[in-house]
Amino acid sequence: MKIDNILLNKKPLLLAPMEDVTDSPFRQICRKKGADLVYTEFISSEAIIRDSDIAKQKMFFEEVERPFGIQIFGGREEAMEGATKVAKANNPDIIDINFGCPVYKIVKKGAGSACLKDLDMMERMAGSVVDAAGDTPVTVKTRLGWDDNTIRIQEVGLMLQKLGVKALTVHARTRCQKYKGDARWEYLKKLKSTPGLEIPIIGNGDVDSPIMAKKMFDDTGVDGVMIGRGAIGNPWIFEQTRHYLETGELLPEPSIDERLALCADQLRLSVAHHDEKYGVIIMKKHYGQYLKGIRNGKKLRGAIMQEKEMQPVLELLLNFKEEETYALT
Repeated sequence: MKIDNILLNKKPLLLAPMEDVTDSPFRQICRKKGADLVYTEFISSEAIIRDSDIAKQKMFFEEVERPFGIQIFGGREEAMEGATKVAKANNPDIIDINFGCPVYKIVKKGAGSACLKDLDMMERMAGSVVDAAGDTPVTVKTRLGWDDNTIRIQEVGLMLQKLGVKALTVHARTRCQKYKGDARWEYLKKLKSTPGLEIPIIGNGDVDSPIMAKKMFDDTGVDGVMIGRGAIGNPWIFEQTRHYLETGELLPEPSIDERLALCADQLRLSVAHHDEKYGVIIMKKHYGQYLKGIRNGKKLRGAIMQEKEMQPVLELLLNFKEEETYALT
């Protein structure tokens, strides 16, 4: 699959942008484990044009993360245009527009999935970003519609393609669904069959295993699959899915030692990127999934959550034995 001049694997697997999750350390781990393309957390265009330190840190990336995209959101065309120019100066491979976030504090500002209620505004905003991005490809991530009465995703796809958007990712739920109920993959299939729509379509929603990724490809015909929550604490999902797509065989689950070692690697990267205090804190949302299914894993997680420095956490992770629960009391 190609996004403009960026050549990806056939049936690529992308890491979804997730707030407070897809920082540079996690993106590096996911690229190492086979993600074909990774994105930043979504970044406020207003914060970018104010030169916010948080926005600058979110845009930072390491070369090993390429191909890499910066995702921006906002409710003002001028801010989105200015933010695009700043993002472009950071030299990402892609600039992505978030037209899909369902969170109230975002939509009340006219950003994220609020744009699905006003396609004229979406058109103006996307057009201003494409113009400001110049030769940097622009992609879009959105939802099916605001609610069942506003599902016009085929019209949206054609409109964005005409503006010069190079790929479209669709989370197959409406904004009103948020993350509830089943993703409605039938709309991805309809979108792929839209006459005249030629840009790559990337499906998102309810892909939490290699089997579900293959099913999305097979059932909908999408060009790529984006994985979000299924990758948290489970970066192996990318290499497992690639192997399954190519061979039809499921790889064995990683051993406990492999899981704990990769978790430790991500912790080291997190501390190096954020500093020790915040690097240790942000990792806390990853431990639950890394330790899921491990006997006495809850006790290990409980011990880890009490620590404020990296070294004690590393010692707990790397010295853990399922039967040695006494070490965690």
